Amino acid sequence: MPFEERRRAERFKFEVPLTVRWTEGSERGKARTMSQDLNSSGVYFFLSAEIPEGTAVEIEMTLPTEITLGAPVSVRCQGHIQRCIMKPGESAGMAAAIEKYEVIEGTKDAAYGVVSR
Repeated sequence: MPFEERRRAERFKFEVPLTVRWTEGSERGKARTMSQDLNSSGVYFFLSAEIPEGTAVEIEMTLPTEITLGAPVSVRCQGHIQRCIMKPGESAGMAAAIEKYEVIEGTKDAAYGVVSR
């Protein structure tokens, strides 16, 4: 089956540390990883275990000066796993759609507040 491009905006190859949190049934998960690429509507990353498609996630990251064109800014994003590709014996590649985000207090300018997509 050929790959169908689903991105709404160009992704940029930035390795940014991420903290990913999710709830699956009664279980809560938390993992730290690095982004492979990201844009304003999503982020792609790898984990050792898969998070099922459609699962709500919270992702925290600090955007570097190359993205903000100013001081680094920490953000908390709310979204869901849009695609998960698990290969046996390898890590799972996951695309998470970002639906809204907020600047974490004390970084850059908290006046940004919450932005919904």
